Amino acid sequence: MILETERLILRELTPEDLPAVRDTLQNSEVKRVYEHAFTDEEARDWLERQRRRYERYGFGLWAVELKGSGEFIGQCGLTMQGTPRGERLEVGYLFCRAHWHRGYATEAAAACMDYAFGALGADEVCSIIRENNLASRAVAERNGLAPEWRFTKHYYGVEMPHIVYVKRKKF
Repeated sequence: MILETERLILRELTPEDLPAVRDTLQNSEVKRVYEHAFTDEEARDWLERQRRRYERYGFGLWAVELKGSGEFIGQCGLTMQGTPRGERLEVGYLFCRAHWHRGYATEAAAACMDYAFGALGADEVCSIIRENNLASRAVAERNGLAPEWRFTKHYYGVEMPHIVYVKRKKF
């Protein structure tokens, strides 16, 4: 276990999580955000990328489970993301559609930001969110991140405007 909240447990992803990761990434709403359907191989690569992040940084996207049942409901965590303004520490979240609109993303992301400011000593955390992803933008805003700048990502031949939301550590 990495983090615990009132309702959730966050832990490292394991190879046994591949079916749940695949189900999450192959959801039609995820396809809308990423502009393509993840193949089984891409889902496996996604999981392995998180595991490499654990080794390199000590963090990455973590599995999110419901306390009590242990049901896998999504992923949330911290990653280093390249931007036109350099590498940034990002809090990211991706939840199974059946668990949307229950406050889990807000709860998990808040715990991850507390971890970043406390355990990691970060001065700021951002969320890089596709402009049309209103649900993710709302999660960021509920957690006190504010939009600061924009840039366009080029992904699978599609130009995707993104907004960088930022929260700074209070001294």
